Amino acid sequence: MTMTQPPEALRAPLVVEFPFTRSLGPVQSAFLTGLRERTVLGVRTEAGAVLVPPVEYDPATAAELRELVEVAATGTVTTWAWNPEPRPGQPLATPFAWVLVRLDGADTALLHALDAPGPEAVRTGMRVRIRWAAERAGAITDIACFEPYESTAPYEPTAHDGRFEDPVTGIVAPARLDYTYSPGRAQTRYLHGLAERRTVGERCPSCAKVYVPPRGACPTCGVATTDQVEVGPRGTVTTFCIVNIKAKNLDIEVPYVYAHIALDGAGLALHGRIGGIPYDEVRMGLRVEPVWSEDGRYPDHYRPTGEPDADYDTYKELL
Repeated sequence: MTMTQPPEALRAPLVVEFPFTRSLGPVQSAFLTGLRERTVLGVRTEAGAVLVPPVEYDPATAAELRELVEVAATGTVTTWAWNPEPRPGQPLATPFAWVLVRLDGADTALLHALDAPGPEAVRTGMRVRIRWAAERAGAITDIACFEPYESTAPYEPTAHDGRFEDPVTGIVAPARLDYTYSPGRAQTRYLHGLAERRTVGERCPSCAKVYVPPRGACPTCGVATTDQVEVGPRGTVTTFCIVNIKAKNLDIEVPYVYAHIALDGAGLALHGRIGGIPYDEVRMGLRVEPVWSEDGRYPDHYRPTGEPDADYDTYKELL
């Protein structure tokens, strides 16, 4: 009997990146616009505490907060951690300390970077001040960092109406996750199968459901799924949506249809784009088949087979 070794698990770098866009309420708008104008604003709670950064609702009572006050650009380090190897996009390119700073007039601390020559120069209780960015646009990065400062003059927060010319009403924050992904043995076998234009799932020995893509274990029964089963290649559209917003760097014209497709023999539906048919003719029950990518490594999209639509009862459990 010939024994076959399982394929080596795959590994690949993966970057998930997108711009996070959000609108600002009156409190956050005033705070970020104030930073642009080199003014730090906090908000006073019902109990009289001043929160910096400000929030819109009292963390103790959930009451709406609107009483803005101006605090100082100087403060005290309450705790810190040294960062010996800054990553791209962090406030400073050279080693620095992450610090929580309670600004004078505030009762809470603000997280930012402290420019210091080394960890021996940082301590809890040290006095610091804001180093403002040369160019400011209404973002937390308008504070370039903190720097040591010996002043200990007393400061009382003063009322502020939060009004500025040309207020900041929204922000776009880029989010990025950069890591190495390993799909594991089950999905590695699945990906190797796709490279041979085969779709291979795994059957649960307890409930007999066939998972595609395989997960290595049945999430319902909690047992390993080692029995490999080839499914498809044809399948049935169970549900779908029409995409009307074009994604950045994706060379697909809108509108197009993205669907759940239950491949023949599979116990659940997978995702896939529908092509070869006008978007407004896609329907539940449509029978489809894969159209492989130019390199033949994965289905680029699915197209109608020309078969009669599947009966609803054959896929209703896979919606």
